[in-house]
Amino acid sequence: MPSSFIKDGVERAPHRSLLRAVGVKDEDFKKPFIGIANSYSEIVPGHVHLRELVEYVKKGIKDAGGVPFEFNTIALDDGIAMGHAGMKYSLPSREVIADSVEIMAMGHQFDGLVTISSCDKITPGMLMAVARLNLPSIMLTGGAMRAGFYKGKKVGLVDVFEAVGSYKAGKISENELLEIERVACPGAGSCSGLFTANSMAILVESMGLTLPYVGTSLAESEEKKQLAYLTGKRIVELVKQDIRARTFLTRNSFLNAIAVDMALGGSTNTILHLLAAASEANVQLSLDDFDTISKKVPHIAPIYPGGRYMIEDLHEAGGVPALMKVIKEHIDTEVLTVSGLFIKEIIENASVKNHEVIRTPENPVHRTGGIAILKGTLAPNGSVIKTAAIGDDYYFKGKASPFDSEEEAFEAVIKGKVGEGRVIVVRYEGPKGGPGMREMLDITSAVVGMGIDDKVALITDGRFSGGTRGPAVGHVSPEAWEMGPIALIREDDLIEIDVKNRKLNVLLDEKELKKRSQEWKRPAPKTTSRFLLRYSTQVTSADKGCVLKGS
Repeated sequence: MPSSFIKDGVERAPHRSLLRAVGVKDEDFKKPFIGIANSYSEIVPGHVHLRELVEYVKKGIKDAGGVPFEFNTIALDDGIAMGHAGMKYSLPSREVIADSVEIMAMGHQFDGLVTISSCDKITPGMLMAVARLNLPSIMLTGGAMRAGFYKGKKVGLVDVFEAVGSYKAGKISENELLEIERVACPGAGSCSGLFTANSMAILVESMGLTLPYVGTSLAESEEKKQLAYLTGKRIVELVKQDIRARTFLTRNSFLNAIAVDMALGGSTNTILHLLAAASEANVQLSLDDFDTISKKVPHIAPIYPGGRYMIEDLHEAGGVPALMKVIKEHIDTEVLTVSGLFIKEIIENASVKNHEVIRTPENPVHRTGGIAILKGTLAPNGSVIKTAAIGDDYYFKGKASPFDSEEEAFEAVIKGKVGEGRVIVVRYEGPKGGPGMREMLDITSAVVGMGIDDKVALITDGRFSGGTRGPAVGHVSPEAWEMGPIALIREDDLIEIDVKNRKLNVLLDEKELKKRSQEWKRPAPKTTSRFLLRYSTQVTSADKGCVLKGS
């Protein structure tokens, strides 16, 4: 075991002395050392309860004959970071999290690893670290928040964002906005719908990296505590059997995750994160894999914000095992999971308890998957749209209203300066140009809240939140900073979004695009942050998962 390097032999007396200082006893030196990467934070609702949850993990480890060592990673709340310069740090934080887990695991030579995470970039960062280190590992996601209630209807965070737009449009009063604000987020957990946090929690379960039902069990439930305890016990067994993370991180497990993602209509950010994790695991994965599966797997679960049901409803309907059972013809059921069971064994005893929440392929929400990849003259290397929010036959042609920042676009929308039939183009917000590839929930929520989501469309080389509804195309590659065609768009250029035929085109001839490219000049960087500038020089494009060069 790796921990022998820090505890065995006469030469390791100094190491053992230091370990004794933190409470390690004579008998503990013969046991496996288990690192616990905990992303507890007092400012992030999805993480505020993880301090309690980790105690159950530790007890499980001790009861199974291991020695737990908890350490922490950073956790940035995307909702709080939304709509200002703080969002530039969200995606880059994923790399910092992965690096920090690697540093702690290798520096202390842990025999096994438990990762405890919840929100948007933290679970992906942990997943990348697990794939990179290839230690015996198991993931525990912190669980979803309970839904809020407003006037007898379940509500979540997106309702607050959209209420801002409704207030600006004069549709609701300031008091009504305040009422929604007060009830939408009633306690600990990742926001109650199928945003990036819960999408990733579900996907890591579908890949076999968590125990069954971890992905949808609620943050403050007794079930989650029991799963945390069993997670602690199971990691010790994985160490003793020397079963490592890449046993579960196969190409087929990634394809299973994509199939589940399409059936659910999860966050478009999952594409970035699965591509990045696959890169760490040395698994070949591309945008084409997502689109191939999207054309085969129907969208069968109408989960908020694209539908009326919350994560708590999905859990009560049977969770991930029930969903995978319904789409098993698109799943490799011979994939092994950290539980020691194969997917086929897990889904055998699963059942759908609410067929409105988890529908059948014969009665889908949409005929094709909830995410589509669009290519064309505006996105030669690809772009991403959440079809779960708009339908699989969506078509829009309109005149461009280009903006060189999120702030400019948001101000124009809120002030009613974007007319019917326009395509709002937000550029220089990509991984390099942003830098950091910001999410733009403020803009999309304003469009929905003001009631113009069926009259306009949005396109960006940045990202849209998992909470986004309406016609929003993100991840346009190449990005504007790299002189992608999106940089060459001018006012009133015609743009075509054709989901059925998977096309995103600017209706200009090649000669005109070439002429504009010769006139183009890269703008000055948008930041003076050394961290962000360093990130911008190392990060690859969105169609490659925004991994860092050399990864």
